[in-house]
Amino acid sequence: MTEPLHLSVVMIVKDEAELLPECLESVSWADEIILLDSGSQDTTREIAARHGALVFSTDVWYGYGKQRQLAQQRASGEMILMIDADERVTPELHLAIKQVLNAPLQQDVVWSIARRNLFLGRFMRHSGWYPDRVTRLYPRHYQYNSSQVHESLESGNARIQPLQGDLLHLTCRDFANFQWKQFAYAEAWAKQRFHQGQRCGFFSIFSHTLGAFVKTLIIRAGFLDGKQGWLLAMVNAHYTFNKYTTLWALSHAAKKG
Repeated sequence: MTEPLHLSVVMIVKDEAELLPECLESVSWADEIILLDSGSQDTTREIAARHGALVFSTDVWYGYGKQRQLAQQRASGEMILMIDADERVTPELHLAIKQVLNAPLQQDVVWSIARRNLFLGRFMRHSGWYPDRVTRLYPRHYQYNSSQVHESLESGNARIQPLQGDLLHLTCRDFANFQWKQFAYAEAWAKQRFHQGQRCGFFSIFSHTLGAFVKTLIIRAGFLDGKQGWLLAMVNAHYTFNKYTTLWALSHAAKKG
C-alpha cells in the first residue's frame, strides 16, 4: 500500500488573530501548514505558531497573486491546499480531500471546491455566491498568477475535478469592514487595468453598474436569498461602480496630463 500524498496547507495573512484559530483547527490534520504573514500588528503569528504552523514574515506587499506564490515556495508537500483565514474546511470536504491524497498523484488534475459565503448573517444559496467554486487543491507544480486582486490558479490544460463538501467562507461579518475591503479591491483592480492599457468611457460606468445589479438579483436569482439577496445586489452594483469610476478617473486624468 502506497503512502498518502503529503499535503501543505498554504495561507497568506495579516492581522487575522480573531479568525485564525478556527481556520487552523479545521486543517489541523494536514501534514504542514505554511503561513506567510504580511506585517501583522496583532497576535496572528503567535496564534499560528501555537497551532503548529510554519510561520514566515514579509514587510513587502506584492499583491495577492505574488504573495500566494511566495507562500507556496515554502511548502514541501506534493499537494497544495490554498485557503484564507476567513475560511473553514468542513468535515465532508476533509473526507473528500483525504480520498484524493490516498490515490496516486494525478499531475494533470486540479480540484475545485464549493464555497458557502456568509453575508450579513446568512449563508447565501443564490446571487452567484453559491456554489462559488474555487480551484484550491492542486499538485505543487501549479501556482497562482501575479494579479494584484482576483488572482487565480494557473492550471493550463489541467482537468478541473469538483470535490464533495463545502468550504465555509465568512465573507461579510462586519459590513463596514467588508465595504472598506471592497473599495480597496476596486481601486487595485482599476489601477491594474489602467496600467494594462484598459480605458473606460463615462456611460459605461452606469451600464456596468446596472448590469451588476440585474445579474445578481435576477439572472443569479438573488431575490431567492431574501433581504440579503437584495442588499448583495446593491453591494455588487456599488463595487462595480467604484471599479469603473476609478478607472474612468485615471483615464480622465491621463488625458488632461
